[in-house]
Amino acid sequence: MSPFQSMTHATVYIVLTIFAFVIIATRKSPYTIASSFVQEIFTSRKYLLHFIALLMILMFNKMEMAIEKGMQYKADFTKSIYGIEGDFVASIQNFFHNDVLTVISSYFYVIIFPSIMITSIALYTYQKNHKLFYAVCYALMFNYMIAIPFYLFFPVNEVWFFHPKVDLLILDVFPTFEQDYRPLSGLDNCFPSLHTSISISMAVIAVKSQNKFWKIFVPCSAAFIIFTIFYLGIHWLSDMCAGVVLGVVAARMGLRIAEGRLILGERALLKRRVKNNEY
Repeated sequence: MSPFQSMTHATVYIVLTIFAFVIIATRKSPYTIASSFVQEIFTSRKYLLHFIALLMILMFNKMEMAIEKGMQYKADFTKSIYGIEGDFVASIQNFFHNDVLTVISSYFYVIIFPSIMITSIALYTYQKNHKLFYAVCYALMFNYMIAIPFYLFFPVNEVWFFHPKVDLLILDVFPTFEQDYRPLSGLDNCFPSLHTSISISMAVIAVKSQNKFWKIFVPCSAAFIIFTIFYLGIHWLSDMCAGVVLGVVAARMGLRIAEGRLILGERALLKRRVKNNEY
């Protein structure tokens, strides 16, 4: 029996994984963390606007697929990428191929990846670490804003679809992956790898966290997720390289903008207090 029978099963696993992460990282009930998030949503206008902007940018990937279908531009750079890389991905998949590793890799690719993003938002909110929360929002926005034009004008198909010696191993664990997951990410939305770039961004930001578990676990997970994109037969080496660069740049830009906004906010608050003779 396959661990993931449908996207519903995957969603349940994601929720359970988030609960586990929250408990390990904070030693608090997930409901306590959730209540702090809801409270922040209803009490901070700036927080709410950032969260809405984040949700909107996540929808852009689905919009990109609709735009791409209506475009007359029909390029395909997969053959050129294959000409440069050859059997790199095939070699990794064939060397490490193992049923247990396939299950673990699929779990990280489908479950751990989104769970880290969601837990990061919840954790930084609970810790009142607004700088890291805003940094996550900005980093995710930059990742999608920079990646989407490449998906439109530099389409590259996934490795398994083009390479005769590479299989989409995730189907052994998640038989309906193509049916359930494909509407979220186009087959030619390969360069750069968002699984890589977002994982790297989350890792760079997590290192700034004061939570010992999170600052170690997230970078380690990012490294393994990068391995999964090759092992499962999804991404090319060039996708990963571009993703690493994008992830680092997006995270650093996110951190810088978040810090700048907080400084401006503190100055504005100070001016109001001085004006109201509070000092």
